[in-house]
Amino acid sequence: MELCLTYDMRAPDFGAPRTQLFQCALDQVSWADDLGFDVVGLGEHHCADDGYNPSPLVLASAMAARSKQIKLRTSVLLAPLYDLPKLAEDAAVTQIISDGRLLLGVGAGYRPVEFETFGRQLSDRWAAMGQTCAFLKRAWRGEPFEWQGRTLTISPRPEPFAPPILLGGSSPAAARRAAHIADGWFPPLDARLWPPYREECIALGGSDPGEYPQQGPIFLWVTHEPDRAWKMVMPHVLHQLRCYSEWTSEAFGKPAGPYAGNMTQETVMQSGTYQVLTPAQALALAAELGSHSVLYLNPLLAGIDPGESWRMLKLFEQEVLPYLPT
Repeated sequence: MELCLTYDMRAPDFGAPRTQLFQCALDQVSWADDLGFDVVGLGEHHCADDGYNPSPLVLASAMAARSKQIKLRTSVLLAPLYDLPKLAEDAAVTQIISDGRLLLGVGAGYRPVEFETFGRQLSDRWAAMGQTCAFLKRAWRGEPFEWQGRTLTISPRPEPFAPPILLGGSSPAAARRAAHIADGWFPPLDARLWPPYREECIALGGSDPGEYPQQGPIFLWVTHEPDRAWKMVMPHVLHQLRCYSEWTSEAFGKPAGPYAGNMTQETVMQSGTYQVLTPAQALALAAELGSHSVLYLNPLLAGIDPGESWRMLKLFEQEVLPYLPT
C-alpha cells in the first residue's frame, strides 16, 4: 500500500494562519519520511482568494531539505503557464536538492483567469503540453539543441537522473497522449482512465504499466470521536468543494467532477469521497483496498488547525500504520 500526503496550502480566513500551515507541512513531511511514507503530492493554482499554493517546485525543494526518502510529486504543475527554459532549470535544481526524488506531474490547467494572468491562451494548452514534454526531455540531456530557431543549452542537468514526467488529465484522449509524450500517467483518481493509457503503452511496444492501484478516499481523517471530527473538518471540506465548484463552473459552464452535486454536510458524509473513520474502520478500509492501493492523507486541508492535524497523524501512527497491508 502506497501512503501519500497531499497539501494544497489553502488558508481561508476562518482557518489557521498561512505561516503556521507552511511550517507545519514541512514538519509533517519530515515526520512522514521517518515513518516510511511513499510520496507527498503538491498541487498548483493561481489567483486563489485563499492562497492555494502557486509554487509547487519551491515547496517541494523545501520539503526535500527536510526529508531523505519520500518522493515529491507535483500533482499537477500547470505546464502551459511556464517559461520552458526556466521550468527545466527549476525542476533540475529540485531534483538535485532531493537527490532524485522529484516526480514531475504536469497538467494543462483549465481556469481562464490563470491563463489571462500569465498572458497565455487557454485554447493552446494541449499543444503547450506536448511542447513542454519534448522540451524538458531535450533540455535535460545537457547538450546544445535547436528550439524554435534558437540554440539552447540548459544547465544544470538534473542529477542523479532526469525526473520522470507524469502527464495529468481527465479524458481517455489525455491518457493515450501520455503514452506518447510522457513517462507516466497521473489520472485524477478515476480507474476508467487507466485502460486507455495501458492499452496505448502496449500498442506502442512499451512496457505494461500493470493494473491500476485501488484508490482510497481523497480525504481520510482518523479519530476516536467521529462526530466531533466531522464538525471540525466540515467547514474546510465545504470550502474546498465550493472553490472547485466555482472554478469548474467558470471553465466549463457548470460544476464538473466530484464538485457537481448539491454539496451539503449530509451529501459530503454520504459520498465516501471524504471519510472520517475510527482506527478500526480505517484498517477495515485498508484491508478492502488491499496491498496494491493508495491511501491519501490531507492533514491540513483548507487551513485545518495544525494541532488538530497532528493529533490525527499521531493516532494514525500509533493505531493504523503498524497494521496496514504491505
